[in-house]
Amino acid sequence: MRISVIGCGYLGATHAAAMAELGFEVIGVDVDEAKLEALAKGCAPFFEPELEPLLRTHVDSGRLRFTTSVAEAGELADVHFVCVGTPQRPGSHAADLTYVDAAFAELAPHLRPGAVVVGKSTVPVGTASRLSEMLTRTAGADVVLAWNPEFLREGKAVQDTLQPDRLVFGAPRDPAAAARVEQVLREVYATPISAGSPVVMTDLPTAELVKVSANAFLATKISYINAIAEVCDATGADVSVLADAIGLDVRIGRGFLNAGLGFGGGCLPKDIRAFSARAGELGVSSTVALLREVDEINMRQRQRVIDMATEQLGGSLLGQRVAVLGCAFKPETDDVRDSPALNVAAALYLKGAQVTVYDPEAVTTARKLFPTLTYANTWEQAAAGADVLLVLTEWPEFTALDPDAVGQVVGTRNVVDGRNCLDAPAWRAAGWTLACIGRP
Repeated sequence: MRISVIGCGYLGATHAAAMAELGFEVIGVDVDEAKLEALAKGCAPFFEPELEPLLRTHVDSGRLRFTTSVAEAGELADVHFVCVGTPQRPGSHAADLTYVDAAFAELAPHLRPGAVVVGKSTVPVGTASRLSEMLTRTAGADVVLAWNPEFLREGKAVQDTLQPDRLVFGAPRDPAAAARVEQVLREVYATPISAGSPVVMTDLPTAELVKVSANAFLATKISYINAIAEVCDATGADVSVLADAIGLDVRIGRGFLNAGLGFGGGCLPKDIRAFSARAGELGVSSTVALLREVDEINMRQRQRVIDMATEQLGGSLLGQRVAVLGCAFKPETDDVRDSPALNVAAALYLKGAQVTVYDPEAVTTARKLFPTLTYANTWEQAAAGADVLLVLTEWPEFTALDPDAVGQVVGTRNVVDGRNCLDAPAWRAAGWTLACIGRP
């Protein structure tokens, strides 16, 4: 079996390398020639742990190669994974399906008889049905569409592809087509299935909804604990201990119950907005109201952190030196899409502060998005002479900082812990004025 991967961004490049690791001949397709040139040298155009060694291994072996030609991929491969992006549509909360539609339209005329096309992009429910009809018209009734949503965590994407905690196979309701999808995808994922990854076989609409439903639930947990943190701030309670206590309930669980600056990145924000928009189109108004509140709570966290920094500086940011540690939306990635940390840094700059940002991996991507900010190569450079220090991404490098050592660098020992990741007693014992979220 030969596999093509259409779209070699974060999802596609990882998936292509992982498919080669599983033993298949893989051809990756993208329109960005510079990206393909980097991938063909075994270099990832973004930071993702474990990915580059995998790329180098399989590019060198000849099992993995890249092209700009969809026609070449269509004629070569038996199974085609479509991994293009679905950003937020300009002027709307809905998903922009321009890239998905273009990928399917370009691929369809080149498909071999009996090919299986597998969507992995996160799309509004109902998209697969429409694309399936298009494939039948263009490529013939023996071409089958499946949907296999991805559940990758940035920073752990290689592990999540090779050792997934679940595999969802969406297929047409026609029994013969469903049997074909299950047979092919079980062959593709034979290694993780044999290692115990469970398979959920379902229809196309359910498969489309699984990913956005999961992201909406995770976003809701994050916003819920941040809402509770506001109550904790008002009462002197400790949200971290509270989260530990309620997380022991097996019906709730401790994951995603860390109060802080809130969620960001290229998935959760856009996915809950697109889900909300699609729910509105379907007339399910209660879902729209729930997800709107989740989004609003999340955005409010950014202003809370700005207010904390302003309070520590006596009510004015103008001319104050602010050190921001972290601009990626989470650790172990250089992704700054909808990053709460970078948003806060930019807002402080616009209010007149002299902002210097340091991140172990995301400085280059952040500089492209906000070139007016000042960026440092080390935390020491960022913190030098600072009037306030903000820890906004919980990189291990930052959580392990010695408060006494940092105190020798800054101008004033003020710190805002935007991720509740610092040892508060240790920092306060070192003479720091520390502000955090939902903790006394």
